[in-house]
Amino acid sequence: MQKILLCTLLLLAAGKVKSQDFHLSMYDAAPLFLNGSMTGVFEGQWRLHAQYRTQWKSVNYKPYTTALISFDMPYKKWGFGGQIANFRAGAGNYNALQVLGSAAYTLGIDKAQRHNLSFGVQAGITQKSLVNQLLTFDNQYTTVNGGSFDNGLPNAENFQGQSLVVPVTNIGALYYYARQHSKLNPFVGVSAFNLISPQESFLDRDSKLPLRLYLHAGTRINITELLYLLPKVLVMKQGKFNEETYALDAGYYLKTPELYLLGGLIYRSKDATVFSIGARKDNFIAKIAYDLNTSSLSLSSTGRGGFELSFTYMKQAKQRKSVTKICPRL
Repeated sequence: MQKILLCTLLLLAAGKVKSQDFHLSMYDAAPLFLNGSMTGVFEGQWRLHAQYRTQWKSVNYKPYTTALISFDMPYKKWGFGGQIANFRAGAGNYNALQVLGSAAYTLGIDKAQRHNLSFGVQAGITQKSLVNQLLTFDNQYTTVNGGSFDNGLPNAENFQGQSLVVPVTNIGALYYYARQHSKLNPFVGVSAFNLISPQESFLDRDSKLPLRLYLHAGTRINITELLYLLPKVLVMKQGKFNEETYALDAGYYLKTPELYLLGGLIYRSKDATVFSIGARKDNFIAKIAYDLNTSSLSLSSTGRGGFELSFTYMKQAKQRKSVTKICPRL
């Protein structure tokens, strides 16, 4: 019964903010997840990225998990890649497996190609599944033996199936200043997801997936040759739901081991405060983050939110080009 009460609190809190997508705290560590126009926008031959997140373990015996892996590579002015992501949540074993391809085209605004615009498009499918027999509904509550839920009773819900496939269509655009060693490296991007708003209901009712919009911006500030700061912001809108994320990343270069120490502070409005640490060595970037819950669930969760891991490997070219094609987020 305690688990049922905790799950009810979670659902009520989610209803209060209208809805909540699966999301990442280190959102720009996964470039293809944030904006398709970032496909191939880096210095190197190819890039492999993996990220994992688990959240709400403190209030749900089956926590929400997000796992993804992506690969992309530049080719002349183009970038090509793909991403596989899996989202799982709740007692009904709700699962969403997404596979998409991604392509981007970058053009220089000036002759030196320091100011750049990139445009991206993504397409694929999401397969969603649910084991509805594991769920309980209000009309399955019985007062027998002091009161409980009985899964054997009719639930009066008209499930049309336990699996469905919906199309994925996303677009994005990005401006960035490509001279990494300048005092300031600003960038701003926009992306739109679920362009065709597909139907996605397991029940016999109309339920379209609403358009999701991202606006993200920031600038790398080179304080010294060894230290940089990166303030940034992400604003998301989907239907009646809005989310704002403010962050400050920092990197410090250690000459002796030739290692960048990374750290960050992220604030997601009315939801969580996130701390991250990590390191960059040669072709590898690894980061870890933890959410401290500050939403209306904080009393039940005792502040415990989500745990997140990020790993990136970038294969470097043997000979670097004169123009550095790199987004300043790193």
